[in-house]
Amino acid sequence: MLGIFSGAIVSLPEELVAAGSRTPSPKTTGAALVNKFVEQNPSVVTVQVGDNVQLAYTHHKESPLRPRSFGAKDEIFCLFQGSLDNLGSLKQQYGLAKNANEVLLVIEAYKTLRDRAPYPANHVVAHLSGDFAFVVFDKSTSTLFVASDQVGKVPLYWGITADGYVAFADDVELLKGACGKSLASFPQGCFYSTTLGGLRSFENPKNKITAIPAK
Repeated sequence: MLGIFSGAIVSLPEELVAAGSRTPSPKTTGAALVNKFVEQNPSVVTVQVGDNVQLAYTHHKESPLRPRSFGAKDEIFCLFQGSLDNLGSLKQQYGLAKNANEVLLVIEAYKTLRDRAPYPANHVVAHLSGDFAFVVFDKSTSTLFVASDQVGKVPLYWGITADGYVAFADDVELLKGACGKSLASFPQGCFYSTTLGGLRSFENPKNKITAIPAK
């Protein structure tokens, strides 16, 4: 899966900017990154959200235990990879239909976080049990919310393209060509929010987490 966001949506992580400056390396633009993703994978679904966001995913070579999925509701867009062990109980908690999947659950959880402020974000994501990584974009508020499970079973990486887009993907090789050294693993057990203070830990949300650039 792939999501790219312009600087109008996301502030560039300082650590990734610094890493790219220390060791300059070839990069490509966000548009070229999306084109490469489409070229390398069959049956890609791409979604353009306004002028600043592009999302894409494919079921090609996905793990049957950690499938990729996409959904949108009320101008909230979600890319999800993995599975939730407690999906059944969470559907009851959020009042969702029995056939609701992980994407709809995450969208509903995000809406609860957004609409019931100051509902703690770490409570929302800490209640998710399983192997997962997801990217949520709320067009109505231009908010980005990203999270990875506490064990990091589903790989997630983020980096900065040549034209200053922040890209998230489950394929590190895809991002290496576009982001050069401005690239890092997304920390396990963490969430990133453009409205809630950047990168934070589920367990210690008051402590700011920093991105560690990839070698």
